[in-house]
Amino acid sequence: MARQQVLHLEPSNELRFTGPFNDAVTANLKLSNPEEKKVLFKVKTTAPKRYCVRPNSGIIEPGASITVAVMLQPFEYDPTERNKHKFMVQTLFAPDGPIESQEELWKEVTPDNLMDSKLKCVFEMPVENNQAANQSSVNKDSEEKPIKPVKQVQLESSPPTKATSQDAELRKSLEDKQRLEKEVQSLRDVVSSLKENEARLRKVAMSDTVKSTPAPALVSSSSSQAQALNLPPIVYLIAAFVIGIIISKLIL
Repeated sequence: MARQQVLHLEPSNELRFTGPFNDAVTANLKLSNPEEKKVLFKVKTTAPKRYCVRPNSGIIEPGASITVAVMLQPFEYDPTERNKHKFMVQTLFAPDGPIESQEELWKEVTPDNLMDSKLKCVFEMPVENNQAANQSSVNKDSEEKPIKPVKQVQLESSPPTKATSQDAELRKSLEDKQRLEKEVQSLRDVVSSLKENEARLRKVAMSDTVKSTPAPALVSSSSSQAQALNLPPIVYLIAAFVIGIIISKLIL
């Protein structure tokens, strides 16, 4: 049985993804370590093909925290469809001293030393009423206080935020992942085609070998006939001489 989770999760119960979902949507999960020992973590999901998690595992130092970006891939949203996607954060205390392989620690850990937390995924669309109210408020503010050109230039030239940069990096990782999956599938198709061609060539080669090999009986019969036909001339002369003697005795 897993122990109680040592990390502080924010949010602690659910990950919310706000649409529209025709583009990738990211939700952040903050993991904090309040203990005096290092903690290993690993993030798992029931729908690994639908999400891209960065980082999905690692080590959190004592008193430190880390933000995990969970990117939901684009899909056709159906509000009537029941969402059953869930995430689980597994953790364990790291041993003292340097760590050579995190994977070995995960393989050797016993269930009694494991800690986990589960979060459910919630999909929601923006409320149209709130959008209308926000738009009305913006219009009202713009009428009372027009935007100055200088401020507008500053907004346009402001550097991208950290969240925007992180989203771009996750999108690139997602595109690379999809491209690699297509290349792997293409290579599998080529290997399968080569195997089929090899099997077909082997069958053709075996068939040609069987056809070109003469039957033993035919070989024996042909060789006997050849020997019979290739008798030396002296045999014919002796036979004719014997027959002549026999005929002369009969005449006498």
